[in-house]
Formats: sequence, C-alpha cells, structure tokens
Amino acid sequence: MIRIIPQMWKQFRRLERPLVDGLFVILLLATVICAGWLAARHDRTWNWTQTADNRLTHESLVIIKRLNAPLRITVFAAADNSLGLRIKRFLARYQQALPTLEINYVDPQRFPEQARDAEVSLIGQLLLEYRGRRETLSDISERAISAAISRLTETRIPWVAVIEGHGERAINGTATTDLGRFGRELKAQGYLARSLDLTQLKTIPDNTRLVVLSTPQISFFPDEVESLIHYLNRGGNLLWLLDPEALNGLEPLLTQLGLTVLPGVVVDGAAANMGMDNSAAVIAEYPNDALGSDLIAPAVLPGCIGFETTVAPSWTLSSYLATGKQSWNEIGNISARIDRDELIGEMLGPIPVLLALTRTLPNEDGATAEREQRVLIVGDGDFLSNAFFNRNGNRALGLRLLRWLSREDALLELPPIPPLAAPLILNDMQRTLIGLGAVAGLPGLFFGIGVIVRWRRGRRS
Repeated sequence: MIRIIPQMWKQFRRLERPLVDGLFVILLLATVICAGWLAARHDRTWNWTQTADNRLTHESLVIIKRLNAPLRITVFAAADNSLGLRIKRFLARYQQALPTLEINYVDPQRFPEQARDAEVSLIGQLLLEYRGRRETLSDISERAISAAISRLTETRIPWVAVIEGHGERAINGTATTDLGRFGRELKAQGYLARSLDLTQLKTIPDNTRLVVLSTPQISFFPDEVESLIHYLNRGGNLLWLLDPEALNGLEPLLTQLGLTVLPGVVVDGAAANMGMDNSAAVIAEYPNDALGSDLIAPAVLPGCIGFETTVAPSWTLSSYLATGKQSWNEIGNISARIDRDELIGEMLGPIPVLLALTRTLPNEDGATAEREQRVLIVGDGDFLSNAFFNRNGNRALGLRLLRWLSREDALLELPPIPPLAAPLILNDMQRTLIGLGAVAGLPGLFFGIGVIVRWRRGRRS
C-alpha cells in the first residue's frame, strides 16, 4: 500500500499538464459561450473610432427623441444581398437609439407594385413612414435620414420667398455668388423656398412666412419697392442681405427702417487668423440672447458694410452682432497696407454688421393678443453664398438667423456634413518597415515566445 501511493502520485503528476490544459480549454469555451449569451441578451456597443462613424450624432438623437409615434422604414433591396446587408448595418445605429423602429426589406424586382407605390426607381432606396406621412430617399446617409425624420414630424411647411428678377443672388443658382447651398439647406430643414419676381407678381403672397432680399444689380421700380414696404407694413418678416454696392432703388426701404449705413467697407485684422485677407469682417463674439446663444464658431463676412445702432422710432433694436476691436470701416481704397484715419470718419470697432429689429403689431384676427414682427439686416450677402456658406461658422449663423426670423424654434439642427477622412499616405521607409514587420517581425516574435515557453517547461520537468 505504501508503494502504491507514490506510484499513483507519480502518475497523477504526469497527467497534471493535460488536466490543466483540458480545464483551461473547458473554461475558455464556457467563457465564450457565456459572453455570446450575454451579448445576445444585452446589446451594448462602444464606438472607439476617432470620427465616431458608428454611432448617431447628437443632432440625430435629439430628432429621434421628438418622435411620439412608431416610425417605419422600408428598404427596397433584398435583405440577403450585399447592398441590403450594408444598409442593415447602417440602420443598426438608428435601431439601437430607437428600439421601436420597424425596418422591412422589400425586393423591388419581386414586388414591383410596392416599389411603384413608393415612387422608388433605384434599388436601395428607403421609404420612411410616420403618422400617415411618407418620404422616399435615395441618399442613404445620417444627415439625409435624420432630415427626413425631422420633416415628417412637422405639420406646417414654412414658406420662404426669395426676391429675384433684378440680378439678385439666386436661391437655386450654382455660381459662387448665388445662394444654392443655402437653398438646399432650407429644403433639408423643411422650408419651402421659392423665387419671387416682383416684375411679374405685383404683391407678395399673404402666406409668405419670410422674405429674403439681396442687393439687386438692376434698379427696382417704385411700385416694386412699394410692394416690399406694404409687406413690411402688414407684419412680414424680412432677411435683407446688403453689400457695399448701390441700393438700386431700395433707398425707401432703408428709410422705412431708419437705418444708417457707415461709409466704406469693414476691414478686420482678425481675418488673417481665419485664412482671409483684411477686407473680411469677423464675428467672433455672440450675445447671450435668442439670436446669438450657443453660437461658437466665428463667422466670416467678406466685403461687409457696417451700421449705426439707430433705427426708426416704430422699431426696436432687439440685438446686433459686431466685429472685434481690430476692425474699422475703411473709406479709402483697400491695399496691402492700410491704416485707420480717424479724421475722415473711420470708426474703430466693434462695428455692428448685423442688426435684429422687432416691433409689436396687433393680431390679424382683431383679438387683444399682439404678435412680434422681426427683420434682420446683414451688411454682407457673401457669407451665405456658395463660396462661403460652409466656411467657419457661416452655416450655423445663417441657420440661426433663419430660425430667429421664422420663430421656428421646434426646427432642429441637422447632423453636420461628415468631413472627408484624411488619407493614409506612407513613404517608402514606412512601407518597408511594415513589410518587414509582417514578413519577419511577427513570425520571429511568435517563434521566440515558443522557444521561451519550451525552455521553461523543460526546466520544470
């Protein structure tokens, strides 16, 4: 009996390593199975990408939280093909933020009737349905889908009339000075922007929520200016984009509002920090009010004029945006080197370049309640043009002006346009090091680890 015990112990020691390895394999399999079971029951994701590409932006989450009824998305693609799988992976971020989201997949080749009913012409288009309203999308991106959801939640469509016909900036134009990008942003935000030619339509329609007016190249006729003044007198809101050019017949409108334009063009030493020359004005500080709150990025206004802060007695200067202390209104020619000359009336900044006017009017239905009329006058129209709309904080400022004028606080911010990913460019040395690491470095490392493990096991035995 005494001899048997040492032999049994010796046999057990021989089986110690296989038993430990077997137990390790069993525990590893159990851990993997438990992890898969927990992942299936508790869906959690972490986005460690630098640009947060795999999760919804804050703007999209705010839009989704406003939903108070089921949202259904129909994907017109087969669920098992490559396109359907890519769309499924993309919509997973929406389904994670909105568990009640219903997503259906319809193959338009097998069910052409449903595709025609949804006005689908391309494989991969989406149909969004909410509270009996629907919209078909061909652009599958977070910005497009979130914008469509925001539009579906709106029951009223704000009408924006853009005055054209006299060489003004076109709302659908593609030239660098036009407002095409701003117009597309209005459409994405749910506004209905239409051009209005006062030479053909003598009066501005009563259902117009807002009028956008830029500097004309051809003079207005007196009756056209009277139409604009009549629109103001009946309580219409106005966004007037001025430029350092002749008013071309709009002088009575300037008198109606009681505005005084400073001579010259605003120059700003802070523009050099924004990659601009000194002929641009910079709005870097915003007031903490309904017009400027939450605005952070500085806006750049190239070729801007300034104003005095006096307005007509019937109007109230509710707020204004101004340049910094490095600016002044340059009356002379702008050259490479300019200096302020106080004797000829060049005023040191801050200089008001955007005025917000309000006045209280009686309600149209004759009730005792009053309503507020709003007018914005900007000393530059280039900041909303195609060339500068996406520069610095111009887009955010333009949309804030739009919301302030239309009093549509319920219209939400859309996700920003995603920046282009910076390409990874390797030089010859870096490519050589990566190749050597893959061919020799990693295999050598694993071989060395194996030799060390084998050596240590040999010492134990």
